[in-house]
Amino acid sequence: MLTMTQMMPLTSRRFVLLGAAATALSGCASMPSAPPTATKPLTLVEAFRGRTRGVGVFRVPIAGVERKFTALLNGRATANTLTVVEDFIFEDGEKDRLTWRFTRTSPTTWTGKREDTVGEAIVRELGSEIRLDYVADVRSRGKVTRLGFSDVIYRVSDDLIVNDAVVTSFGLPIGSVRFELRR
Repeated sequence: MLTMTQMMPLTSRRFVLLGAAATALSGCASMPSAPPTATKPLTLVEAFRGRTRGVGVFRVPIAGVERKFTALLNGRATANTLTVVEDFIFEDGEKDRLTWRFTRTSPTTWTGKREDTVGEAIVRELGSEIRLDYVADVRSRGKVTRLGFSDVIYRVSDDLIVNDAVVTSFGLPIGSVRFELRR
């Protein structure tokens, strides 16, 4: 039988391993991968001003969920604000309209709010990528689910902008979104 002193190293090792696993998971949950290649600089206004059309997919592998969608976006900018109306059509026929209202807080940061956000979204323009972090009460098929989103938005070419997101629930990564916008 092990004494308390003999068990301590085993407990400490388990704690360290669990801590390392939790840290790795939280790292995945908090930040999607950087763009695959260096791209041209991009600002929030450049990404979303005007009319764009996009196609995307929302995936939650553990639940076997994959929802494809198209979206029409219309963005209007003033000196320190950006409003983006998003009209979504899901492949099952469900439709949704959401409107982002962003306010510039510094030369490279914004805050944002949408009908379904909990608190404010934080936006950081980082040269060739934009980081957008927020929590939303997502409505789908009559249900509401609180999810976290950590997006990276980047330009692939002059006419293609990609938005990749890690989706979390209770701080753990559960899925992803890939949304491709074309002008």
